[in-house]
Amino acid sequence: MRRWVLHIDMDAFYASCEQLTRPTLRGRPVLVGGVHGRGVVAGASYEARAFGAHSAMPMFQAKAMVGFGAVVVQPRRAVYRAASARVFEIVARRAGTIEQLSIDEAFLEPHEVQGEQPEVVKHWAEQLRAEIRAETGLPASIGAGSGKQFAKIGSGEAKPDGVFVVAQEDESAMFHPLDVGKLWGIGPVSAAKLRALGVETIGDFAALTEEEVVISLGRKVGLELWNLARGHDLRPVKPRAIAKQISQEHTYPQDLLTVTAVDAAVERAATGAHRRLLHDGRGARTVTVKLRMADFHIESRSHTLNYATDDFDTLHAVAKKMVRYPDELGPIRLVGVSFSGLEAARQNVMFPELDQQIVPAVKFDDTEVGVRDLSTETAQSSDISSESEPTSPAWITTQDVEHPEYGHGWVQGSGHGVVSVRFETRTTKRGVTRSFAIDDPDLQPADPLMSLDWADWLADYKEEMD
Repeated sequence: MRRWVLHIDMDAFYASCEQLTRPTLRGRPVLVGGVHGRGVVAGASYEARAFGAHSAMPMFQAKAMVGFGAVVVQPRRAVYRAASARVFEIVARRAGTIEQLSIDEAFLEPHEVQGEQPEVVKHWAEQLRAEIRAETGLPASIGAGSGKQFAKIGSGEAKPDGVFVVAQEDESAMFHPLDVGKLWGIGPVSAAKLRALGVETIGDFAALTEEEVVISLGRKVGLELWNLARGHDLRPVKPRAIAKQISQEHTYPQDLLTVTAVDAAVERAATGAHRRLLHDGRGARTVTVKLRMADFHIESRSHTLNYATDDFDTLHAVAKKMVRYPDELGPIRLVGVSFSGLEAARQNVMFPELDQQIVPAVKFDDTEVGVRDLSTETAQSSDISSESEPTSPAWITTQDVEHPEYGHGWVQGSGHGVVSVRFETRTTKRGVTRSFAIDDPDLQPADPLMSLDWADWLADYKEEMD
C-alpha cells in the first residue's frame, strides 16, 4: 500500500502574521526582528526575500539589501503563538496525529490518503490549505511523499502557497540530482567528508557501498543517512517528545559591563523561563546560566538541587549563585537561564531559605567553559533597561495601541511630542492614520492579540493558556 507523509510549512510565518493583522503591510517588504544594535531578522516576507533578505541575517544587512522600502516590525510572539495554535488545531482536526516540529511546521500522516493516487493526495492537501486560509487568513505550503524526507522536499518545492506531491515513481529522478547537503541530517562536516570521496549529489551518496559509508560516517549514523539517500524512510509520524528543558535568553545591543547590568539580565531571563515553567506545570531540579561573551565564546554553569521546585525565589537564587561578571570574564553580550530535570512532582522542603541565599555555591557542573584572562574594562553606571530597550520615545514603533474612538491600531512613528497611529486589524481594509499628542490619555497600550479579531476563539485560547 502506498504510504503518504505530508509536511506543512506556513509561508514566511512571522511576516505573514504581520501582513495579516496590518493590511497596510500587505505587498510590502516586511522584516520582523530586533531593530537595535545586534538585532537579527526573525522573519522576512516574500517581498523582502526578493531582495535577498532572510531570517537569521543581521537586521542592518537586511535593511541595506531591501532599501528605503523596508518595513521593520518588532516581533509580537504572542500573536505568532496564537496563530500557530489555531492553524495546528485545524490540521489536527483533519489529519489526526501530527508531529509539530516548530511554531510553523509539522508532519502528518492522514489515514484518508493512505494507499491513494497522487492526485487524491493533492486534492486533500489543497482542501486543508483552503480551510486554514478561510479560518485564519494565513498561507501554507504542503509537500507529500512516501516518507518525511520526500514530504519536506515537496513542501520546499510547493512554496510559496502551494502543494507539491512527490510520486513514488518520480522520487529517484527528483531526489538524486540534489546536492548531498540537501539530505536531511547531512551537516557541513559530513558533507565535507563525502565530498572528499567525490560525493557531490544525493545520488552519488546512494551509490556508495555499505563499507564505504561505514568507513566515512560510521555505522549507526552513516547507514541511517545512506538509507535515506536510497529512498528508504520508514520514520513514523508521532507527537514530539515532551520538552526536557525550558529556557529564556536575551542578546543585548550593548555589551553588559557592570554587576548591576548582569544581575538584572539574569533576573530578566529567569523571570521569562519561570513563566514558561509555570505554564508547563512541572518543577525543575537543575538550573543553568549561559553567558555569551563579546568574542562569542560561551560560559555555562549548572547546579542541581536535591528536589524539583517551581519556586521563583529558589530558582533565581541558584542562578545568581552561578553567574560570573565582566571584571572576571570581560564584556557579556547574551545572558540566558534554563531549567531542566523537569518533574511533575514538586517537593516542599523544610528550609527553602537555605537555597534562596545568594552566596557562591561550592560546586558547579561547568560546561563549555573557556575562561579568558582579560583586564577589567571601565564600569558603566547604567542599568539593564537602558542597555536592552530604548526608554524614549514613550511609544515604540509598531507597538499595539487602542483608542476609544478609532479602535485598535499600531504606532507608525513618534517624535517632537507627537505620535502617529495606523488604525487597522485583520478584518479592516488599509487603515487610516491619526496623530496625537504623545501623552494623550485616550491612547493606551493594547493587547497584540486583538489585532487578530478572533474574539470567540481567543476567549477559549486565553482560558486554556491561563
